[in-house]
Amino acid sequence: PLLQAPLTFLSFPGGEMCTQEAFRAQRSQLVGLLVSGSLEGFESVLDWLLSWEVLTWEDYEGLRLLGQPLSHLARRLLDTVWNKGTWGCEQLLAAVREAQAGSQAPELPDWDPHSPHPARDLQSHRPAIVRRLYSHVEHVLERAQERGFISRYEYDEIRLPVFTSSQRARRLLDLAMVKVNGLAAFLLQHIQELPAPLALPFEDAACKKYMCKLRTTVSAQSRFLSTYDGADNLCLEEIYTENVLEIHPEVGAAGAQQRGPTTLGLEELFSPHDHVNQDADTVLVVGEAGSGKSTLLQQLHLLWASGRDFQEFLFVFPFSCRQLQCMAKPLSVQTLLFEHCCWPDLGQRDVFQFLLDHPDRVLLTFDGFDEFKFRFSDCERHCSPTDPTSVQNLLFNLLQGNLLKNARKVLTSRPDAVSALLRRYVRTELSLKGFSEEGIELYLRRCHREPEVADRLISLLKATSALHGLCHLPVFSWMVSKCHQELLLQGGGSLKTTTDMYLLILQHFLQHASPTGCAARGPEPRLLQARLPTLLRLGRLALQGLGACCYVFSGQQLQAAHVDTEDISLGFLVRARRAVPGSAAPLEFLHITFQCFFAAFYLLLSADLPPSSLRHLFSCHRPGSSLMARLLPGLCVPGAWHKEDSVAALLQEADPNNLQITAAFLAGLLSQEHGDLLAECQASEKTLLRRRACARWCLARSLHRHFHSIPPAVPGEAKSMHAMPGFVWLIRSLYEMQEERLAREAVRGLDVDHIKLTFCSVGPAECAALAFVLRHLRRPVALQLDHNSVGDVGVQQLLPCLGVCKALYLRDNNISDRGICKLVEHALRCEPLQKLALFNNRLTDGCTHAMARLLSCKQNFVALRLGNNHITASGAEVLAQGLRANTSLQFLGFWGNKVGDKGAQALAEALGDHQSLKWLSLVGNSIGSVGAQSLALMLEKNMALEELCLEENHLGDEGVCSLARGLKKNSSLKVLK
Repeated sequence: PLLQAPLTFLSFPGGEMCTQEAFRAQRSQLVGLLVSGSLEGFESVLDWLLSWEVLTWEDYEGLRLLGQPLSHLARRLLDTVWNKGTWGCEQLLAAVREAQAGSQAPELPDWDPHSPHPARDLQSHRPAIVRRLYSHVEHVLERAQERGFISRYEYDEIRLPVFTSSQRARRLLDLAMVKVNGLAAFLLQHIQELPAPLALPFEDAACKKYMCKLRTTVSAQSRFLSTYDGADNLCLEEIYTENVLEIHPEVGAAGAQQRGPTTLGLEELFSPHDHVNQDADTVLVVGEAGSGKSTLLQQLHLLWASGRDFQEFLFVFPFSCRQLQCMAKPLSVQTLLFEHCCWPDLGQRDVFQFLLDHPDRVLLTFDGFDEFKFRFSDCERHCSPTDPTSVQNLLFNLLQGNLLKNARKVLTSRPDAVSALLRRYVRTELSLKGFSEEGIELYLRRCHREPEVADRLISLLKATSALHGLCHLPVFSWMVSKCHQELLLQGGGSLKTTTDMYLLILQHFLQHASPTGCAARGPEPRLLQARLPTLLRLGRLALQGLGACCYVFSGQQLQAAHVDTEDISLGFLVRARRAVPGSAAPLEFLHITFQCFFAAFYLLLSADLPPSSLRHLFSCHRPGSSLMARLLPGLCVPGAWHKEDSVAALLQEADPNNLQITAAFLAGLLSQEHGDLLAECQASEKTLLRRRACARWCLARSLHRHFHSIPPAVPGEAKSMHAMPGFVWLIRSLYEMQEERLAREAVRGLDVDHIKLTFCSVGPAECAALAFVLRHLRRPVALQLDHNSVGDVGVQQLLPCLGVCKALYLRDNNISDRGICKLVEHALRCEPLQKLALFNNRLTDGCTHAMARLLSCKQNFVALRLGNNHITASGAEVLAQGLRANTSLQFLGFWGNKVGDKGAQALAEALGDHQSLKWLSLVGNSIGSVGAQSLALMLEKNMALEELCLEENHLGDEGVCSLARGLKKNSSLKVLK
């Protein structure tokens, strides 16, 4: 409460209402009550008295003199109220009660935003308006200054640091009462549009001091970008670029099949949208390694700490899962928040009690759940916030809501690490897709302030589709920015694979660490050879870490792996983010993918590893099992942390996703492209050749085994292969090796009609790998890539395999007109392609000219589905031209667009004499009676159409009657809905 002392100690004789005499008798207690809080509490009492017109404006101005002692102002208020009689005394007590109940936000009643008396309305609703302005006063002040309602001097005076947000809001309202330039009317209208307030903020000194300290701590942790390179102090505000953040409609929900994903901004993270579980507290953000999850959380923290967003939370506690799992001792919620995030300097008990009493004002973020070695479980319930338990049990119960229920939690993870059990406790699940094409360009321009350098880099990317596809993951955009000199020097055309990029960044770091560091045209064998002992030590540390699910390394662990300060100085190991306060700063690799890369480097060049032990590395495996857990027992690494443990034993608990990345890197390092480079580092060229042969054989065999496991086709249906993400990684490994003959041999045994890769996190890089392998298929297949992240660049990467596709399904893939126009241009030369499914993308009228050309030129084309895009009547008219020249189309899906009556008329006229179309959907296209009449005339002529779908339009009685008349002359239509 704003006033700390309770009002109940005031007693009036005989239980009578307050009289002036009784009021005077209690004067000293009333003074004590009014000064028991702070100036904020006193001003809140004045707000109520002003709104009830107990105080005149003159009275109020005499009570808000700056610099006066609060006790002096309290006594002056009592004198003023006393002079107003019994009614005034009673109203003061009522105002005190309202101020003491200040945690309950006053309701803001509806009013006319165009009221002829805006200043009077502002005063009448002053308490609610102050509360409504609390979190938005900075924004409103800026708008008022931009519109010329307040001067720069008035703006600066209101924003003086000595004022709280509430006090700034009051001074803005005070200004509106005396200015006659329209400020009051502006505020009246603008305040109506602000979101509803939460409870009033606390005024407890210990809590306020703690919140201030927490904001300062979080601000210091998040102000500089440290996600990838600890060597650069990049200001996050200057470099941060929005990623594509999507929320998908809940599977099975009404209309979910017709709706695509919704793109959100970071500020909408907690806004009302589709909820998986309305009663849960956890927001889950999933994304592939390098998609920018950590940076997104860092931006959230900075926005909160700087007061620019997420101000509904008074406390934000950031945690890293890779750091949490290093905590061996049992701990409680209080220990977690105070000892491992921010310690209260005073009133620990009061602060913690406030957190427990107001969990809705608390946000906890947990970054990198995929790096938490403990598997989620809800078996062990723990509900005491003060009793200690294991770190995994504490985290799991926080996520379930058994601890700090109603406190919001944000959890980031790679998709495969999130189990179905954990999803039961998720309120909302969001997907982080990485940069859009515009995002890549914006990021590079922010990294390079010289426009010429940025322009050259962007032009290079656009001319190199493989490299452009990789850059949709921010980690690759960072690499391109970091290595811009090398890329511009060598052109970038030879860079195709992930391994190519990581070898480039390796070269960059080695050159900068060498005495004669300068840009070279490619990786230099001598540079690698000179640093080989260092690279092997880092590789051994990386592999040991993967085997133990350890991603943060203490000084003792570094010493055991013989990693010294010279090795650290290369820059691949950096200070861990959000290190535990008071402990020596541990180190971590720049990014988890760098740890995997160094592990692969060690597996390739270590003399301890027999070539035959690679045979299990590329095996298809059950979810949850380790890719390398079956390495030969003889593979022992000197200097391991536990002497009795071999690497094979350590890897039994390794994360399979990290080992898949390692397998792909190993395949890339074994490619012919990098053979000469690594032969210089390998004592025995024969050993290197044996390892390459072993890897080639293993990859081909694993794919053949995968193909042979496909069940036979159901009688009457096409044989289908529903691939899993593990299959995608095998394809990625083949692509990393860049061997055409191997790709041809790998798919030789594939005998299916339909390849389904839905929800497999297929992005542009995966599209390049799929095209590299699938183009060698002996007969055409239907390729289904629904619900992925293909995008325009991914479409371009798929073009080489379009010749073996008889159908291509690209639903929910964020594809625009640009990507589809490229696809159609290539499809005109691909005879087998007969079907395209493109619903739930970003298509507009701009793609319809290409579509019309496709229909008019390909007379074997049978199905085109364009539902739930943004095509209007103009686009429908263009498409109708292609339909007139087409004689083969059987299925046309147009639902969820905006063709209207005019578009329906154009389509109906084009289809009147069409002899092959069997199915037409125009659901949800704002078609009225005029369009219905045109469709009725089409039905009178068209004797091929069997099903017509017109739900969710506005046909009206006249339109329905027209269709009924058309049906009388139609003998082919079987379904009309």
